[in-house]
Amino acid sequence: MPMLRRPSGPNDEVGAAVEITSRDEADLVGRVARGELRAFEELYRVYHPRLTRFILGRIRRPHLVEEVLNDTMLVVWTRAERYNGVSKVSTWIFAIAYRKAMEALRGLDEPMEDEHSEASESPELGPEDQVGRRQVEEALSRAMGELSADHRTVVDLAYFHSMGYREIADIMGCPEGTVKTRMHYARQRLKNALAGGLVDWL
Repeated sequence: MPMLRRPSGPNDEVGAAVEITSRDEADLVGRVARGELRAFEELYRVYHPRLTRFILGRIRRPHLVEEVLNDTMLVVWTRAERYNGVSKVSTWIFAIAYRKAMEALRGLDEPMEDEHSEASESPELGPEDQVGRRQVEEALSRAMGELSADHRTVVDLAYFHSMGYREIADIMGCPEGTVKTRMHYARQRLKNALAGGLVDWL
């Protein structure tokens, strides 16, 4: 089992994950199945930022995100030969992450941490813009927090990971119709919770 490390450096940000194609990812998984550590490290680097955000949205406990992410990538490392190419690599990996996150969530009983207290700020924004952005993030975060884990997952995958209903259904292990129903319900709940221009986000 390779040592999993948090990626660092300008080439390891979210943008790096966009540059790799589905064919490249499938090739990496094939190499991982053959035990190539360098291929695994590349796949880990590509998926780290995406999975971090996705897992945090499921369990909402920042201190457990890295553990769940590493559990996910351990499955990728040890069972890469099970990837059959029927679905996208992203679908396969996100499905693993979803199951691991749900397992972690079922095993927790401590109070939920306040995830609104650390809204991101950008040094490129002025003080007034930063306050406005923080308010938007907090409003959206609160609205998302009122949804169930399944409904948050549907919204997150659709809006933040640009996945279609079929792919989301594969990840969550449910019929496509169920995904559509959950999305409809989630959007109605969010519209009721959000006000003003934020509704346009939906």
